[in-house]
Amino acid sequence: QAQLLESGGGLVQAGDSLRLSCVASGHTFEHYAMAWFRQAPGRERELVAAINWNGERTDYGDSVKGRFTISRDVASNTIHLQLDSLKPEDTAVYYCAAATYMWRLASNYNHWGPGTQVTVSS
Repeated sequence: QAQLLESGGGLVQAGDSLRLSCVASGHTFEHYAMAWFRQAPGRERELVAAINWNGERTDYGDSVKGRFTISRDVASNTIHLQLDSLKPEDTAVYYCAAATYMWRLASNYNHWGPGTQVTVSS
């Protein structure tokens, strides 16, 4: 059974950095696009960053451009999200997702991890 598992969340202060990781198992995600979404209480799930199957194309949500960086290690079935210059408004549950194409909409992704909490204090 396909599984995605996130790690690396935590409580940090504004301006700090975090590195999230997502390990895929039980399924060959080698040719899948992968993405990070986030959801804050009372808000819709939004795209943070996406990366295509070979890592040559990336896409970012407008609010994180220039601060977050997505990368993937195909050999280890792992993707990472480097979060720099964190702001309190980045506080959310961050989810890893996989799909056959690098979509911007969460509804187009059919594999999801359980999420990891990121809290940024001011």
